[in-house]
Amino acid sequence: MDRKSEREPERKAKSKPGREVVKITGIKADRKDAVYKVMTWLMVLFFTVVIGFPFFIMVSVSLQTMQEIYLPELVLFPARPQFINYVRAMKNGNWGRYFFNSGYVTLIVVAISLFINSMTGYAFARIKFQGRKLLFILLLIGMMIPPQVTMVPLFIMMKSFPLAGGNNLLGMGGRGLINTYAGLIIPFIAGSFGVFLCRQFYLSFPDDIDNSARIDGCSRFLTFTRIYLPLSRPVLASLGILKFTGTWNEYIWPLIMTNSDSMKTVQVALTMFRDEAEILWNQLMAATIVSSLVIYILFVCLQKYFIAGILSGSMKE
Repeated sequence: MDRKSEREPERKAKSKPGREVVKITGIKADRKDAVYKVMTWLMVLFFTVVIGFPFFIMVSVSLQTMQEIYLPELVLFPARPQFINYVRAMKNGNWGRYFFNSGYVTLIVVAISLFINSMTGYAFARIKFQGRKLLFILLLIGMMIPPQVTMVPLFIMMKSFPLAGGNNLLGMGGRGLINTYAGLIIPFIAGSFGVFLCRQFYLSFPDDIDNSARIDGCSRFLTFTRIYLPLSRPVLASLGILKFTGTWNEYIWPLIMTNSDSMKTVQVALTMFRDEAEILWNQLMAATIVSSLVIYILFVCLQKYFIAGILSGSMKE
């Protein structure tokens, strides 16, 4: 008993330094975590201010008078917010028609392109056929070609579309698809990026799904429509947001394809606030904010699926 009582203080003395080291290590780890969190929040705050400042300026200018806009110093907060600028901007032109044109073209483009891109991506990912890799490489090369290069040939194709707009079978004698909804829709219903995104998403599916569908007697098309398409909500949501944003914000193509006020889209209509004398900056910013609300609302509602779909593009074969 005496020996045990003599050893107990020695054990306690030996165990104390170890416990102190653990405590010190834990304190250092907690400090590192706290510093990391603070630095992360500071970085997030910095980039939020950098990105959000232009939006703040846009809102501020939309509420200012023209005298405040042309002052030598920058006015961040107007003396008296001019909400009437939004009313004047919406009365400056047939904005109901402009929003209808943009919405009609955008919704049809998104609906058709989602089906075509997803079906093509499914074919590249799940169906093995000769020349598949070569065709996919050619499709990726198409992503590297800027749209400005193909704009003139595409315009000639739309103008020479057979049996449209007074054209004969050879595509001559009329205006083709110029100043029509079809001319605004057809060039955007498919895209290389959408096919690539869907293909990468479908590569993550196991082969057992295809084998089970084949045993149940499903064809390739039924397998796609009944199994893969219902499971494609994340990638289709992200692709839909990108397609919606790109089509809604398109300016150059509607500008060269439309020549009447009734066919103008929202982005083309924004140019009416500029003339040879001056630019109505307050009304222009007001109309820009109103036209951008559609995209902001769409992204807020579908941001979860957007992020999930974008991450699916990192899947390796």
